Amino acid sequence: MQYFEDLEVGARQSFGAYVVTRDEVIDFASRYDPQPFHLSDEAAAATHFGRLSASGWHTCAMVMAMLVDNLKRNRQAGLGSPGIDELRWLKPVYPGDTLRCETEVIEKRRSASRPEMGIFKSQLTVFNQDDVAVMSMISNGLIATRPADLPDAG
Repeated sequence: MQYFEDLEVGARQSFGAYVVTRDEVIDFASRYDPQPFHLSDEAAAATHFGRLSASGWHTCAMVMAMLVDNLKRNRQAGLGSPGIDELRWLKPVYPGDTLRCETEVIEKRRSASRPEMGIFKSQLTVFNQDDVAVMSMISNGLIATRPADLPDAG
């Protein structure tokens, strides 16, 4: 299990391979972001997107799926998130794209009010299959500190 004490500022990870499908783009947009360029090829062709594109919020949801999968795989003692500090949609995401993530821990501190947890910030960048950055965000994560009865991992 990875605890607060195991996190290192500057540590980097690469993970994920999420294939964006046309059906998923339309389904998400129909339910949560029904703008024409997320629903119709014809409407999208008349915009700067040029073709059907995923909602930025859908991109966030796909990234969340990759993040949770990575947290499970690495057995992190995560406790959720108090939010994000910055979110940027840099380039459109299209059906047929394959997304992946790169993260870097940029800050960490023990909680002053909750000694059983720490808080860390990560810079996350999402790339498509052509290594073009399509989204970035700075996120805040909560993570359990190592219980006193467990030895250090290192």
